[in-house]
Amino acid sequence: MDLVVEKNVMVPMRDGVELATDVYRPAAAGAYPVLINRLPYDKDLPALASYSFDVLRGARSGHAVVVQDTRGRYRSGGDFTPFVDDADDGEVTVAWAARQPWSSGRVGMIGGSYFGTTQWLAATRAPAGLRAIAPFETADQLYDGWAYQGGAFQLGFNLNWCLSSLGLGEMVRRLSSGGATPGQLEALVEAIDDNDALYARLPLVDMPVLDEVAPYYRQWLSHPMESDYWRAHAVRESWSSITVPALNMGGWYDLFLKGTIANYLGMRQHGGSARARDHQRLVIGPWAHGPLTGWFPEHGFGLMSGTDAHDLTGIQLRWFDEHLSEVSPLPESKPVEIFVMGVNSWQFEDEWPLPDTQYVDWFLDSDGQANSAAGNGRLSTSCPRRPGYDAFLYDPRHPVPTVGGATYLPGLAVGANAGPRDQRRVEDRADVLCYTSEPLSEPLTVIGPVELVLLASSSALDTDFTAKLIDVRPDGTAINIAEGILRARYRYGFDRSVHMEAGEIYEMIVDLVATANVFAVGHRLRLEVSSSNFPRFDRNTNTGGDIATDGTDSLVQAVNRVHHGPVSRSRLVLPVIRR
Repeated sequence: MDLVVEKNVMVPMRDGVELATDVYRPAAAGAYPVLINRLPYDKDLPALASYSFDVLRGARSGHAVVVQDTRGRYRSGGDFTPFVDDADDGEVTVAWAARQPWSSGRVGMIGGSYFGTTQWLAATRAPAGLRAIAPFETADQLYDGWAYQGGAFQLGFNLNWCLSSLGLGEMVRRLSSGGATPGQLEALVEAIDDNDALYARLPLVDMPVLDEVAPYYRQWLSHPMESDYWRAHAVRESWSSITVPALNMGGWYDLFLKGTIANYLGMRQHGGSARARDHQRLVIGPWAHGPLTGWFPEHGFGLMSGTDAHDLTGIQLRWFDEHLSEVSPLPESKPVEIFVMGVNSWQFEDEWPLPDTQYVDWFLDSDGQANSAAGNGRLSTSCPRRPGYDAFLYDPRHPVPTVGGATYLPGLAVGANAGPRDQRRVEDRADVLCYTSEPLSEPLTVIGPVELVLLASSSALDTDFTAKLIDVRPDGTAINIAEGILRARYRYGFDRSVHMEAGEIYEMIVDLVATANVFAVGHRLRLEVSSSNFPRFDRNTNTGGDIATDGTDSLVQAVNRVHHGPVSRSRLVLPVIRR
């Protein structure tokens, strides 16, 4: 199909600021359903504009595809502050697209990550022309699951994002308008090239290279608790205002997995119309943030695991056929589609969590030396008869390194250090407690939310507790399946900070988010518990003070203990499926 491409159409917003917009549409005269993609990463870069959706394929399938630089980015006017203007600007852009002569008046929205959030924020305004959205790998809020997780700052993602994805574009924009010097650009490029070293820099707020081009980075650090600052642009606060169906797509190793699932469940329960509540869909594959092939350096999930092989664009086109063109859905379609790791297959379900889920406690136990995989930590479904504990020294000067998981680290590490990785070099450390099951005599299917109920104490006023669920193969390879963290001061809620008392035992709930994995016969389950996962999360300085402003001289060691037994029932809660 021949296409017409209109570049840099300037679309006026309510305050007169104009946003640069490209339109890809069939050359034949007609009124076509519209798909809008609003992104801050330069609409002229095809790899970014087509992240999660093939823009040209969308146009050739009979849609007008609108791709727009968000406010203050690249060729658009105004000033950029993440998320602040996206509800208003998205609403105006939907209305503009709906009334164009090439438009049928029926509008959908596409895109992943930040431009998944631009869809949700526009939808909170319920613009008349918007009929459906398809957010990929995005969040339900900007506090827990974006800037922070479990109360810990997502340093690995946020510093890399602000330097490379946001700051560099802003610096180039300023340079072209005379608002910056070549020397400032050079300094930013040097910082990007030295991002790994910047992770170790303290205090965290001491990042002058970002103060001009990304001042919001310092603002995020100055708001370490959940508050109105974060709620002002949180999608979850406006689920009841959203009246359109959503195709929620995410990855088991994506840093926004929690938000993807929360939006699906929240809209099913609180959506602002029956149509929205009844037409939510959830698709989760074995993907990380960026790597979408299903293949990782140390583990692959098979030929059909990637977004291309699974035809993610085709799934979205069928979704928009149903909601923009009123084409009937396939009769066998179910709302939940998940990739089950371990058996490497896709399966459809009626609900999430699955209705036949059995939540099974796996108890932590040891002879007092669970330190490292060579220790005597045990994991079983039988509650220990004797009380005990395991202790380790957490030194923020020597944190446990991030190895795989839901990471987004600089350069090639975005793919090389994301997803499933062999954890054995982490498990050699004495500050990593390992609790391991006996080899399985039959397959164990785990699908759903995962959490750790931890009975713990510390010598410090505040510290972190991290957790990883591991699939241990017969040859000893230890592949991470799910992970989480809790900053102890937020054990009663992210909106309040409460110090610990030395030696006092507290119940900590560590959210490992969710997974879908079959542990095979002969494999063992393992739970890792520690106090750092760096640089994915910032280091807790253990002072109980303002972590963002604590310097190297402020760092305090903490002796942390995990308690187990008939009273202190530390346990991993797994969603088991038996069919």
